[in-house]
Amino acid sequence: MLIRTPADLGAVIRDRRKRLKLDQSTLAKRIGVSRQWVIDIEHGHPRAELALVLRALDALGILLDASSESSTSTSRVSAPSAVDINAIVAKAKKGKA
Repeated sequence: MLIRTPADLGAVIRDRRKRLKLDQSTLAKRIGVSRQWVIDIEHGHPRAELALVLRALDALGILLDASSESSTSTSRVSAPSAVDINAIVAKAKKGKA
């Protein structure tokens, strides 16, 4: 899975939060941020503090894989928590239309 923009990352965070049936306030409390911060990150705010983003990923159980392109792609695809970013972004765009 490739995340290329802050909006892509926001879509992944929003999708996982919803799959876990968490509202934005509950996630915010788990991370130690305001609900507005969660709203901003889900909308692709490009200047979010990295430590808070990592805390959000951890709270949602999202793994961050820093493999290089020379790594075998099969290990990334077979991961149990793999997310189809293209489907999430398409779904998010469809919802805005």
